[in-house]
Amino acid sequence: MTQQPLTQQPLTPRPLTPRPLTSLLVANRGEIAVRIFRTARALGLATVAVHSAPDADALHVREADAAVRLPGAAPADTYLRGDLVIKAALAAGADAVHPGYGFLSENAGFAREVLAAGLAWIGPPPEAIEAMASKTRAKELMRAAGVPLLDPVDPAAATAADLPLLLKAAAGGGGRGMRVVRDLDTLKESLDGACAEAASAFGDGEVFAEPYVERGRHVEVQILADSHGTVWALGTRDCSLQRRHQKVIEEAPAPALPDSLRENLHAAAVAAARAVSYEGAGTVEFLVAADGRPYFLEMNTRLQVEHPVTEAVFGLDLVALQLRIAEGAALPLTPPEPAGHAVEARLYAEDPAQDWRPQTGVLHTLAVPGEVRVDTGFADGDTVGVHYDPMLAKVVAHAPTRAEAVRALAQALAGARIHGLTTNRELLVRSLRHPEFAEARLDTGFYERHLGSLTEGGPDAALAAVAAALADAAPAPDAPLATRLGGWRNLRSQPQIRRYTAAGTAYEVRYRPTRSGPPELVDHPGVRVLAAEPGRVALEVGGVRRMFHVKHKSNTEGAGAGAAETYVDSPLGAHTLTPVPRFADPQDRTEPGSLLAPMPGTVVRVAEGLAPGAAVTAGQPLLWLEAMKMEHRIVSPASGTLTALHAALGHQVEFGALLAVVQEESPA
Repeated sequence: MTQQPLTQQPLTPRPLTPRPLTSLLVANRGEIAVRIFRTARALGLATVAVHSAPDADALHVREADAAVRLPGAAPADTYLRGDLVIKAALAAGADAVHPGYGFLSENAGFAREVLAAGLAWIGPPPEAIEAMASKTRAKELMRAAGVPLLDPVDPAAATAADLPLLLKAAAGGGGRGMRVVRDLDTLKESLDGACAEAASAFGDGEVFAEPYVERGRHVEVQILADSHGTVWALGTRDCSLQRRHQKVIEEAPAPALPDSLRENLHAAAVAAARAVSYEGAGTVEFLVAADGRPYFLEMNTRLQVEHPVTEAVFGLDLVALQLRIAEGAALPLTPPEPAGHAVEARLYAEDPAQDWRPQTGVLHTLAVPGEVRVDTGFADGDTVGVHYDPMLAKVVAHAPTRAEAVRALAQALAGARIHGLTTNRELLVRSLRHPEFAEARLDTGFYERHLGSLTEGGPDAALAAVAAALADAAPAPDAPLATRLGGWRNLRSQPQIRRYTAAGTAYEVRYRPTRSGPPELVDHPGVRVLAAEPGRVALEVGGVRRMFHVKHKSNTEGAGAGAAETYVDSPLGAHTLTPVPRFADPQDRTEPGSLLAPMPGTVVRVAEGLAPGAAVTAGQPLLWLEAMKMEHRIVSPASGTLTALHAALGHQVEFGALLAVVQEESPA
């Protein structure tokens, strides 16, 4: 992994500047805290981290010069406690607070408390945050400023002509509190769910409705403003590839936009910033309909997750500029000229084929080759827990053209070695290589249309199983001579059998040892073994030599704890295989109709009136679990009677915990 250096844009010192900053506390965690510390160190600032109990040994804590513990585990008790964060800053001698993104980054009250404590706030004025905090109030401001908008819809008066509708939380983003409604019969349930999720995530259950634009593009403009009246529009970004209304792949500049539309978006973003006397870094987000008409969505009064693509194209360090603006420096009247194209992919610990289910456990290996930028909050051996977002890293490629940047990013991700957790890496590679993406035919419905084909398994998994079996059976090269000679000594007439599972599919590998040389495969036509060692296997497939790298690990946490995992990496793809024991584990047997927790999490909702003895129907939502900043529905597997309910509102449940039992009704 390499970090591409970021050039610094010179700023003009203000005549009477505030005192220079000396020590910076980052009121955040993970990747963004590590990224801000990197710039702070380059500018000669001391760094201070805060951390919850689960994050005591996290990378952002290890990277900081000092760290202060926030007692507790849940975000509400730690990173969302502004009073504790300010006490930590004062105790550690910090004179400035950077909020990063998420948590308290768009909390006007927290910004005011930071300033009242005599600390510098690395963000926009509290008044600007407040003005844009509610999407409904922000839309009123933008309408007055002449920025195009979608007309709101009153859910109570909605008709079939208004469908489809998009329900959105007024006080936050990140996909929380959002629902698409295509049927009036589901409107009330969706509205209740969106309100509950918004209240849980942001402390404000206000939800509004607007028309849902089919196949629209999510395009945004990065702005940067100083306290002297200069506002920069730093180009566009396209963030249309999203899952659960959260961005997955972003790029700058947004491709295939007419120059007139690009200029209109820049002008609208600057108008939005000036309407609230903005200072610092921010993002104005738009939805561009299929007919090319843009509509204002919201203004994020903070640094965005995807800011690295803008940094790459403009050769800037936006965090450095935030810090200098906070010290009172002035921006040049015009920004630098952009160059090239940049694409970012968010690498998540999740299984896209299983409803984007987040994963927890030990990240044994994270290594990304090539000249790409990798922003991460994890190192080899770190644990990915249940309390926070499952993003492992952001991988960014910058090149003279879009095609080159996309190709470089796909190649880097394809060659990455990521062991210990299921990730969306293969989905990212396939997305980047998909014809629609390559041709810049982008819209927010991409994964709705293509998720099945992007996550289906392929014949390469069978080859990975072959490599795993041969590597498992091969003697170590440095083993004693007798062991090496006996490694394949079994009788030639008796094929050996090894079985694995990968992504829910079972694979069986049969091979016959030879007296000299590598073994011969049985029932694998067209595949010949060239060499087999514990860590490497060379196969000839259809006349082409392929090298497979094999690594073994034993999981100690999360789903599948205790199972020996085998990781196989090759140019054909990466696969995680679990050896199948000869005999079934009795603990795997559960009562028919048992609903088990698919992940560790918190029970945040229980269906109204749900109790033992209740009649339920197949697919009916019974419980809602919240894990890693996402809400997951637990539905009835069949129609019948709920005979047991072991979960209650607020309960913390572990992976595999028995939540409920449904007795299926007898067929008539």
